[in-house]
Amino acid sequence: MTNPSMLEIARRAVESAKAKGASEAAAAAGLSREVKVGWRDGKVEKISEATSRGLSLQLYVDGRYSAVSTSDLRAEAVEDFVGKAVALARALAPDPFRKLPDPELYQGQAEIDLELEDPGYDKITAEQRRRIAQALEESARAVKGAEAIVSVTTDFSDGWSETARVASNGFEGVRRDTAYWPVAEVTVRDPDGRRPEEYDYAGVCHFGDLPELAALGRRAAERALQRIGSKKGESATLTLAIDNRASGRLVSYLLGPLAASALQQKHSMFEGKLGQQIGSPMLDLADDPLIVRGLGSRLFDREGIAARRLPVFEAGVLRGYYVDNYYGRKLEMRPTTSGTTNLAWKLGEKSQAELLAQMKEGILVTGFLGGNSNGTTGDFSLGIQGFRVRGGVLAEPVAEMNISGNHLELWKRLVAVGNDPFAYSNLRTPTLVFEGVQVAGT
Repeated sequence: MTNPSMLEIARRAVESAKAKGASEAAAAAGLSREVKVGWRDGKVEKISEATSRGLSLQLYVDGRYSAVSTSDLRAEAVEDFVGKAVALARALAPDPFRKLPDPELYQGQAEIDLELEDPGYDKITAEQRRRIAQALEESARAVKGAEAIVSVTTDFSDGWSETARVASNGFEGVRRDTAYWPVAEVTVRDPDGRRPEEYDYAGVCHFGDLPELAALGRRAAERALQRIGSKKGESATLTLAIDNRASGRLVSYLLGPLAASALQQKHSMFEGKLGQQIGSPMLDLADDPLIVRGLGSRLFDREGIAARRLPVFEAGVLRGYYVDNYYGRKLEMRPTTSGTTNLAWKLGEKSQAELLAQMKEGILVTGFLGGNSNGTTGDFSLGIQGFRVRGGVLAEPVAEMNISGNHLELWKRLVAVGNDPFAYSNLRTPTLVFEGVQVAGT
């Protein structure tokens, strides 16, 4: 007897919930596998393999709502689990806004192969994983100045997953994907006794899309070695270029308050600002879930709503919110999607090097260290590290500095966007350049 598929398990759970008295139900059944090889200073440090199965169930019973989950997917166990969950749901307080999405929102799903699953995933061997982790360290230790390296830690992880969602009002969908993540972290010795660390990584859906692994290891080491001698720079109002790998953190602070939950709970600086100018004309991006092999791509969201491109900012004007079904009902807003997929930026024409040459004086921020951002007010304070830019080129490394301000002002100071979206994040952020930023140092 063959094991039931995730789709079959989800279907049975919904059928069982309906039979036991739920007016509506939705289920998501998933199976995933992850393998990871950790390598440290010349030898294998850790090997792990984990497989997980699970079922999550949303129940709508007599105007009440409950969300429950289990990892026991045996047919008799699921039947018992559903019965108890329906009984418990009846004890909860009613919530008139809890309903499945309008079936109309399921319609119009794109007919496209997003190529999220690598058909050759099963061919990756344990020896290949070990060799990749080892090669990452060897390339890091081969760089000029490697005598200052204290330690190199690398790992290579890969995974496969399948998730099926079924809703009692007509939705069924299955998603399968694979992922590969090589990472190299390097610690070096600074003459003043500190031990700066840096890293590099990549993440792709298909093994064949991985970058040159030797280059990844080298970049991790070179970045760490460049941190030697870092000092606080002087306090000043400066032009900041944010490296494409680092700018994702800044952008995430911009996206969080766009969620309908934040709007409804009065925790968003963007409440009531749809159609208003938020940033400079350089701030131009959309949410695009239909990018082939995109790390955030999907045909439907976690509620089954068909994935569509969502304008977010156009020439600095706020055009869209992330509206899920529940908070959309509360706000009387039509749902768009439950969360971020891939960002599609209107890119500039210049590389990071060309942007630095153009800015002449300022700081290139390569990382944020600690700090906080208030999504309600827009106020932020963030530690930064990077390099002073003098005469349009990188100069001395700087660290332990701080930038502060308000997002509603900062994004109006965006004066340039690079042509270099970071490939290994769903945010796909390019280099961003801001004028007139307050930087605190010595």
